[in-house]
Amino acid sequence: MFIDYITLMLINMVAGLFLLADYVYRGIVSDHQKHWIPGFGVTGAIALTTGLHMSFTWPIGGSFNIAFGETTILLGILFIGAAIALALGWDLLTLAIYAFFAGLVAVVIGFRIINLGLTKQPLISGIGFILTGLGGVFAAPTLYLKTNRTWRLIGAAVLIAAALIWAFIGYMAYWNHLESFQQWVPAPMR
Repeated sequence: MFIDYITLMLINMVAGLFLLADYVYRGIVSDHQKHWIPGFGVTGAIALTTGLHMSFTWPIGGSFNIAFGETTILLGILFIGAAIALALGWDLLTLAIYAFFAGLVAVVIGFRIINLGLTKQPLISGIGFILTGLGGVFAAPTLYLKTNRTWRLIGAAVLIAAALIWAFIGYMAYWNHLESFQQWVPAPMR
């Protein structure tokens, strides 16, 4: 059975990136760390669930399952980890180290999407992956430089730019999917 829920994954990531941008800009220095727990938890749960399903079942054609499924798992586990760490008052450094390697994967995938001409808009998708990945690559320096408002502003701007790219792609995909799947019927109903 054909299942395409990349739209859900994209819009979930948009919400998560906006929450993360807010956290980077004002939350990381806030005395009220627990404000971000529900948003991070929800984003992480949806990302981890959909990413695992995509990685194990390969519901869409080609290497898109790797690009979107595996990176969504990494994103999801980071958001869940952040929610748990904030809830329990744990230090975020080990998550930031993990985010470095996860972010590096996203950067590599972004360049490869551009290089291979994957997706309907490879340049925009590739830049989205690269900017999202840079958020992870620079997570540890952001923790270290958290008192530097300019650094936090740049970090938030990069995350917002990535979120806007994914929002454009995701909402356009919803628009197009509603038309292209209009006549689709699941196999048991045929």
